[in-house]
Amino acid sequence: MNEENAKKQIEELREKILYHSKLYYQNDAPEISDYEYDAMFRELVELEEKYPEFNSPDSPTHRVGGAALEKFEKFTHTVQMGSLSDVFSLDELKEFYERCHSAVGEIEYSVEPKIDGLSVSLIYENGIFVKGATRGDGFVGEDVTENLKTIRSIPLKLSEPIPYLCVRGEVYMPKQVFESLNEARADAGEALFANPRNAAAGSLRQLSSKITASRRLEIFIFNLQEGSLYTDGREPVSHTEALNRLEELGFCVLPNRKCLKNYNDIARYVMQLGEDRPELPFDMDGAVIKADNLAIRTQLGENTSTPKWAVAYKYPPETKTTKLLDITVAVGRTGVLTPTAVLEPVRLAGSTVSRATLHNINYIEEKDIRIGDTVAVRKAGDIIPEIAESIKAERDGTEKVFVMPTHCPSCGHEVVQDNSGDGAAVRCVYAGCPAQKARSIIHFASKGAMNIDGLGPQIVELLLANDRISDIADLYKLKAEDLESLERMGKKSAENLIAAIETSKSAGLEKLIFALGIRQVGESAAEAIAKRMRTLDACFEATYEDFSAIDDIGEITATNLVEFFSLESTRALADELMLAGVKTEAVKKESGTSLSGLTFVLTGTLPTMTRDEASDKIKAAGGKVSSSVSKKTSYVLAGEEAGSKLTKAKELDVPIISEEEFLNMLN
Repeated sequence: MNEENAKKQIEELREKILYHSKLYYQNDAPEISDYEYDAMFRELVELEEKYPEFNSPDSPTHRVGGAALEKFEKFTHTVQMGSLSDVFSLDELKEFYERCHSAVGEIEYSVEPKIDGLSVSLIYENGIFVKGATRGDGFVGEDVTENLKTIRSIPLKLSEPIPYLCVRGEVYMPKQVFESLNEARADAGEALFANPRNAAAGSLRQLSSKITASRRLEIFIFNLQEGSLYTDGREPVSHTEALNRLEELGFCVLPNRKCLKNYNDIARYVMQLGEDRPELPFDMDGAVIKADNLAIRTQLGENTSTPKWAVAYKYPPETKTTKLLDITVAVGRTGVLTPTAVLEPVRLAGSTVSRATLHNINYIEEKDIRIGDTVAVRKAGDIIPEIAESIKAERDGTEKVFVMPTHCPSCGHEVVQDNSGDGAAVRCVYAGCPAQKARSIIHFASKGAMNIDGLGPQIVELLLANDRISDIADLYKLKAEDLESLERMGKKSAENLIAAIETSKSAGLEKLIFALGIRQVGESAAEAIAKRMRTLDACFEATYEDFSAIDDIGEITATNLVEFFSLESTRALADELMLAGVKTEAVKKESGTSLSGLTFVLTGTLPTMTRDEASDKIKAAGGKVSSSVSKKTSYVLAGEEAGSKLTKAKELDVPIISEEEFLNMLN
């Protein structure tokens, strides 16, 4: 084939692939099979490799991903990517409607699903996709152009050469893709994604676009940010007209939307969207109601940080009824016995639920939950399944009252009532309890603790079952040859795990104290203890008064610390760890006091750093990090797709800052 024929064939293949992609992603009416599409795609890849001079930025072959980046560059949005005010009831929705009505009279509203994903902007020049970025703090995001190119529902070339266009869309992971991804991760012993939104966010922010390509993300365009949609320069009159025009150009625009005038019709459709949520192929966490006419939007104006012409109606957690088949009891790493409901499987908020937390015996007794009950199940925060109530009207007399066991289901030793806290916990205090042993090692190796990469629950169980370890200290005695013969291990995996264990030795006292699993000592408390004590030996010598004098350490935690460090088994473990070379001195030092006395809460995805990195900077500068917003919070550091913490901050008038403002504070 000569160059002229090759160029012609490459152009024809691109046009065919573009045509069939539009049929598949926009019209949901494919004319060819996936096999035929893939064959065309492979042919195009081969031709472009053979004739690289004909490569083009709008070629669909860019969707497979390229070389990994070292980091994402910042991107400043020319039009702010703002957020909406939330309403949580029909009464609040009616108040919004009446405010608009009193200001501008009867108007049309676009009512549409609020896709639960990651907001991005896409920029086109002369009809070619040239830049894409995450929302970030609304003003500055991250340039994720190469990753966005891998999303097949994003057109790389529009059907018309529009000079300039910037649109906003929501990247999401389809429910079916999410379930398949989690199944594969479970088989590989990897941590599962909590929900499709988290999976989409993590996939889009991969430094390797090849990984993003493998996650099969999709997008819905829901707004025109700027630019002309028409070659004659005229502008669309309404939001609906703009979306219809964007669809003509090749975009997958927001589905299931309606234009409505009457409040009752709006409320009815909002409720209908909520009822349809389980059947939709994507997750949605609300409905958006916004003035459709663009001139009227200008007339209605803006609040300080949100528009007056739109709100987001947030749905309450979805609740389903099912049968409670049994209640099992698990033993945690601190010996607490936790009851878990075994349910008749039910589809709930995008996933199949067969187990739910029951917290403790008090929770079961207060809600009068019995084995055999029909129960209402919901997802707390749309993530963790829990039983909201038992449906007592459906009882037939065969239900059984649950009684907590008097002996540990793991080791058989008698359990005791824990009178600290609310007194609801039942605990196994036998130090050799197998269940506690496994969970203690899993916790020790976890990310927030010693961060031993590759030492997940399945590997820990494997090591215990094959007598390779019996406690935490044994981890540091392992050799690669001890592991190679084990199932799912092999030489390379064994060497990687040994290397990760060796690396963990330098984690420092901050991580070690948390890793030891002392009751009620979390990451923040562990850092505070390490900051004051500086060495593990000092912890053994400390008194109740010494511990209780530390910020954030209360009476119960101080008592737990004294008890833990007075145990002979703790001293023996510490000696073994020191002998193995584990660092038992604090490694963190304050680099300044610019944030001294300030408490920060972090929410959302930050443009250039992880929340862990931001937390480290806050603590290094003398500040504190809290997990919840209160009147005592000094600042909320908010990134992209910030959630309920941002809403709480607005309610309490807590100052909200961006990453850029935060870095200025540090400087």
